[in-house]
Amino acid sequence: MSDNDMLVISYVPQGGNWKNIPATVPSKRLQTIRESYAQGKGSRSTYYGRLREDMPSHTISTYFMRPGNGCNIHYSQDRTLTYREAARLQSFPDSFVFTGSNSSICKQIGNAVPPILSYQIAKAIPFKGAFVDLFCGAGGLALGFYNAGWTPIIANDIEQSFVNTHQANIPGKTVVGDIASSAVTDCIVQAVEAFRLSHPNMPLFVLGGPPCQGFSTANYRTVNDARNWLFKEYSKILTLIKPDGFVFENVTGILNFEHGNFFPRIVEELKNNVEAVKIKKVNCANFGVPQRRERVLIVGGSVDLTSNFELNPITRIRVITKSVSKITNENVDITFPLVPTVKEALDDLPAVSQGEDGSQVDYRLPPCNVYQELMRGLISTEQYISSFTVNH
Repeated sequence: MSDNDMLVISYVPQGGNWKNIPATVPSKRLQTIRESYAQGKGSRSTYYGRLREDMPSHTISTYFMRPGNGCNIHYSQDRTLTYREAARLQSFPDSFVFTGSNSSICKQIGNAVPPILSYQIAKAIPFKGAFVDLFCGAGGLALGFYNAGWTPIIANDIEQSFVNTHQANIPGKTVVGDIASSAVTDCIVQAVEAFRLSHPNMPLFVLGGPPCQGFSTANYRTVNDARNWLFKEYSKILTLIKPDGFVFENVTGILNFEHGNFFPRIVEELKNNVEAVKIKKVNCANFGVPQRRERVLIVGGSVDLTSNFELNPITRIRVITKSVSKITNENVDITFPLVPTVKEALDDLPAVSQGEDGSQVDYRLPPCNVYQELMRGLISTEQYISSFTVNH
């Protein structure tokens, strides 16, 4: 970060944001935020935000290396999050290998489905099967299913570095390219057909969520954004391979896009390929992920599968502010254990100065809680989840 960035964030306390920075501090970015706020364009409450050590993080976005684009400042050090810290808050284990440029790795981490959540989605399906991973990114959704005993067949993304990361961590074939191209489609279909010949009785699912930037309320949204129509390509693959079901994931902004008129079109398109669907809105912090990340799931399949599909929360968020409804799921029993906090997730990692590559620096402390044990590969995801559910 620049010297001015360092000056700016030095004024921000834990839980604070741009409003704590004196107007005398020169910054074009701050000037833009203040003008936007004065015009009534949102609270901008996370911009230049510093994480609270006693709470889960805000949503990890693709801009976690920028202090002015979210709540990305370390809770005790004057710097933004490292790649490993952001990956941990997304529940990627420390052994997970990310490939590509710095900007690509930021995208891979910020766009991913937390593997802990994905694992619980897989376990909520009453069988183990094989899966195709579309818009695969780094493979957060795939990793959870793989750890739950599912078999990867093939993964696709348009970005080579994303697919390289997927290959480095998850078995199965991969294909790089635009999902709308016949070459990519043919490759996916052929891989599925070959797999079915050797595994004729294994159930098949399609996983994935098209790029969410076009639906996110953090961006300018327009129906003309080509990314908003990629659900049709997802549906095309469903039509061609006729799976037993699918899991479609996206941001909650998809619900109110175009005044709420666009989401039903997506649902209807996907329903053409299955008997029924179930729509779930989830906050990852209710599922053991140390992050307040809200997402929408569409699960498709048979009537029996969808009607019985449930995701049962295992954790809750500490209630410490007046805005309770904004930070906790009101449907979660208050007797649930607390989700790990930012400090509990990150405290064993080494202290680094801003701009320093800490990837080769050893841990600062031995693991002191179950989340750190999970991140270091000392316990399984099932053991981690059981640490909450058995006691509850």
